[in-house]
Amino acid sequence: MALLACTGSAHAEDGYALWMRYVPLAPALAADYRTQLGEVVAPDQTPTQRAAREELVRGLTGLLGRAPRMQAAAAGDHALVLGTPQSSALIAPFRDEMASLGDDGYLLRRTRIGGRDVLLVAARQDIGVLYGVFHLLRLLQTGASLNALEVRESPRVRLRVLNHWDNLDGHVERGYAGRSLWDWQTLPEWRDPRYTDYARANASLGINGTVLNNVNASAQSLAPDYLAKAAALADVFRPYGIRVYLSARFSAPIELGGLKTADPLDPNVQRWWRDKADEIYARIPDFGGFLVKANSEGQPGPQDYGRTHADGANLLADALAPHGGVVMWRAFVYAHEVPADRATQAYTEFFGLDGAFRPNVILQVKNGPIDFQPREPFHPLFGAMPRTPLMLEVQITKEYLGFATHLVYLGPLFEEVLQSDTRARGERATVAQSLAGMAGVANIGSDRTWSGSHFDQANWYAFGRLAWNPDQSARDIAADWAAMTFSPDPEVVAPIVDMMMASREAVVNYMTPLGLHHLMARGHHYGPGPWVDGGPRADWTAVYYHRADRDGIGFDRTARGSNAVAQYAPEVAAKYADLAQVPEPLLLWFHHVPWDHRMASGRPLWDELVARYSLGVRQVQAMQATWASLAPLPGNANASVERGSAPLLGSIDAQRHEQVAAYLKIQLREAQWWRDASVAYFQSISGRPLPPGEATPPHPLAYYEALQYPSAPGDGR
Repeated sequence: MALLACTGSAHAEDGYALWMRYVPLAPALAADYRTQLGEVVAPDQTPTQRAAREELVRGLTGLLGRAPRMQAAAAGDHALVLGTPQSSALIAPFRDEMASLGDDGYLLRRTRIGGRDVLLVAARQDIGVLYGVFHLLRLLQTGASLNALEVRESPRVRLRVLNHWDNLDGHVERGYAGRSLWDWQTLPEWRDPRYTDYARANASLGINGTVLNNVNASAQSLAPDYLAKAAALADVFRPYGIRVYLSARFSAPIELGGLKTADPLDPNVQRWWRDKADEIYARIPDFGGFLVKANSEGQPGPQDYGRTHADGANLLADALAPHGGVVMWRAFVYAHEVPADRATQAYTEFFGLDGAFRPNVILQVKNGPIDFQPREPFHPLFGAMPRTPLMLEVQITKEYLGFATHLVYLGPLFEEVLQSDTRARGERATVAQSLAGMAGVANIGSDRTWSGSHFDQANWYAFGRLAWNPDQSARDIAADWAAMTFSPDPEVVAPIVDMMMASREAVVNYMTPLGLHHLMARGHHYGPGPWVDGGPRADWTAVYYHRADRDGIGFDRTARGSNAVAQYAPEVAAKYADLAQVPEPLLLWFHHVPWDHRMASGRPLWDELVARYSLGVRQVQAMQATWASLAPLPGNANASVERGSAPLLGSIDAQRHEQVAAYLKIQLREAQWWRDASVAYFQSISGRPLPPGEATPPHPLAYYEALQYPSAPGDGR
């Protein structure tokens, strides 16, 4: 009941409650809902049934102002009935109708049973009932009508998983929300109530898996003492439908087992992994499986022994198969030799292996071919491996998009890639249609807001909603999140949603406009670094990607250059390769373009590039103005905390408003830094004057190049 205890306290609006605040509704609306819902009939014989029942009580008590009447059977004129055909005689008649919903699906329906007005939350399995309860509470939080309610929901994607890049020492790689959520030292004895709140938040979105540890894995994660700790977390998560997964280090047979090799074709290695799988499932009967990063960024893998990725993945898949586990094998790979174009490497290594993987192997592919950039084209492996299950990997934590301090709603980015047309088999086929799973690299830590800022919670929320149904609208999801997180008042929701929907394009403009990419400072990726050159690998530098010179800018990926376009289906390749057809947002990703190239605006490329950088700054200023308009009214700054309810109409509570306003100031300062440093650098390359009306950067280029941030968050200790 940790979240319930926060309501109405001094911490009521510190962000801990996420989108499950359950603050009192307007009196008239609450009274109407109380009448429509009536008494509650809900089983409580299993852990998941109890979780659904407790969530409903928590939600209705907060929203409607009093605890619901709990009954063993419907007795009054109105009833809210939860259950499955096995747990409720009232729901048993709907058994056949729910057959197509699957194990996770649910039915919300207003109907009449025995002369009573009944609202059903029905499913084939208990977990579906829990998902249905969260859907119903979302409807109540957003003020939706329950009249003639008819909702049938089933997930479109089977695996909906968060990847935690958490290390055993508590550091989170690319994490911007404090230390790791997992306190390995106190596990398994102490099971922090926050673990349950984490599970509730995920279940509210239909997320059904959690990878506990970093893909840059330590073999110790598979040692017996850490398996006991993972088993304790699995016990907490199980009632909420969440399976635990572990990142497996490929060389674990050497480091833990004392073997001389990790060769996937070695019988002793195969035996070691079978024994390890048996050991894990003895502790965690519903263990989900392994996530593996191999032969990438120095991680060990099958190529160390002259074997293929399929050999390595199948080794683990065979060990897990008797238990029903899966292997999520990451397609993010680096060759030892720097390729002519990093964007081509994953396709080159994996395309020829289509059909070579075991059925319980899922290839986990990043949304784009480089590395979670503010904008990338969709990864060419989508649509290219019809005989291999694919899993889309996106980054919820904003490693390249301003960390936790920049307001950047990632829903449009996720939607953009999901709806990209791969033209598989020569006909329309979206990335979403090719997916067996979705994985999100989480930014969840010890910070009270969970994600480092209030608005970053929206990216966790959007990931979960889109993983359940990739065809949903990012704007609609933003509206639900804003209503539940701040206020259902349209005067609050509309401007917040407008801010959110424009925010991703703003960061693209002030960081990497027109298809530029990987311009961040080296290593920590904090701040601009378009001048970054040298070092151990060319593809760890910015100049490798933008290729700016006196004549123009951009990476030529047409047949005249790296020919990366050839990895896409012919229709897609033809569009990207044609300077007249390529979308301007991807122009410099696929083409090296002269500075005087005429853009759609009528401006030459140089002028357009500078204008985009400046536009990004103005877009942040616009967000600031919008947020300022939602400030608490004078004399009522603490009204929401005192009442334990939503703030006055048209305003945001003081505590969260102040923090978001402060973060927007940081974002504006850093957006201006990005604009000035990038313009100064590219002007030094192009030798062209600034367009009329554009301000000269306040410092010379050498000033920006000299800035150092060795302790930037998310990297190092």
